[in-house]
Amino acid sequence: MDKAALRKFLVNQRVNMTDRVQKNDQLQQVLRMWLVTRPETVIGAYWPIKGEFDPLPALHRWKEDGELLEEPALRRIGLPVVDKVHRTLRFQAWYPGCPMEEDAYGIPKPKDTELLEPTLLFVPCVGYGAGGYRLGYGGGFYDRTLADLQPRPYTVGLGYTDGFIEDFEPQPHDVPLETILNNHGVVWPVM
Repeated sequence: MDKAALRKFLVNQRVNMTDRVQKNDQLQQVLRMWLVTRPETVIGAYWPIKGEFDPLPALHRWKEDGELLEEPALRRIGLPVVDKVHRTLRFQAWYPGCPMEEDAYGIPKPKDTELLEPTLLFVPCVGYGAGGYRLGYGGGFYDRTLADLQPRPYTVGLGYTDGFIEDFEPQPHDVPLETILNNHGVVWPVM
């Protein structure tokens, strides 16, 4: 199956999941537990589209938990904003209730909030395979962004078990992720 057909198949499968609530709950738990030991204070995430897992509830809780630490930490969450000229992503501060507007692709983004430089970046996966490689929507935004960001943030793919591609073959320009989490736990690196 070519990549375009595979993307279409996986997105359709994800949008039509019958056990979405259960898988979302599982992945929320996995994400919350995984974040407990992370030292980062600025995390880039994404606004979920096309049946993607929504990381924002777990991240909002992570942000609030930072205020309860023995030495309170200011934790920040950024959502992507498309840089149309360079076809890369920048990240603007997000918090529940912040002003939002749609980007050129109809995806909500923070409106007029400050730019952030995430040190950890959650990336949505249409599909994923061994080696930390992900299948995205084919626009190359994350690959170009990761190639440009210095220092490069720690990258984590988020997806469901159904998105695993056994025989996934990355392209030479594909940038592998350091970790991939699904609703069963950490799937890359293999534990």
